Amino acid sequence: MPRVTDILRHPLKSHGREALQRVTLSQGAAMPWDRHWAVAHEASKADGREWATCANFSRVSKAPLLMAITARLNEADESLTLSHPNHKDFTFQPDDERQLSGFLAWVKPLMPADRAQSARILRLPERGFTDSDFPSISINSHASLRALSEHIGQPLSQHRWRGNLWIDGLDPWVEHSWLEQNFRIGSVVFEGVEPIERCMATTANPDTGLRDADTLSALNALCGHQDFGLYARVIEPGTLSLDDTLELL
Repeated sequence: MPRVTDILRHPLKSHGREALQRVTLSQGAAMPWDRHWAVAHEASKADGREWATCANFSRVSKAPLLMAITARLNEADESLTLSHPNHKDFTFQPDDERQLSGFLAWVKPLMPADRAQSARILRLPERGFTDSDFPSISINSHASLRALSEHIGQPLSQHRWRGNLWIDGLDPWVEHSWLEQNFRIGSVVFEGVEPIERCMATTANPDTGLRDADTLSALNALCGHQDFGLYARVIEPGTLSLDDTLELL
């Protein structure tokens, strides 16, 4: 039976990942705290009042060193601890404007000098700054990742894809057939909405932040497109945990 092997959230969009054991999901909502905050750059038009496209934010596709950040969220005081192999850990509260300068100084060495620099942090608690234009949960398959790794000739970390749920026990690429399909994981029912078209972010190594794999050419050669994974919508709320199984409905 296909089962959940990893549950991941990304509290600060493109600036770190955090592993979970269990999560409760609400109908029509993203994962709690996932993309809760986003770092707007100096040319951004986003103001935090509504969802905005990723072009408004500092992101891995333009600043690959960001890929190597991991995060730990303390929900009690809404603080984040960011870690990077080239930096000391940094803990701050994204909503406290007095702490913004410290964060900007910490992240500046990770930003290319010829790109718009990080300028401010926006919060969108009701739905988060998901990469899709609707509150989504991203579903990814280890079997598909193994097939892509074999094709490209090197092991690829799951963290390149910044997914929420990772499933093992599927046939490679079968998840792309779940559009408009309902499926249950734990007590949560999802609807498959659209495939995830990938960008240059996935070429960066999550351990180093260096571009070291042409994932996009490999996807096009193997599949004829740049899709990897599936955006899903929660249509029945509930809780899921590691090792819960996936059932097509």
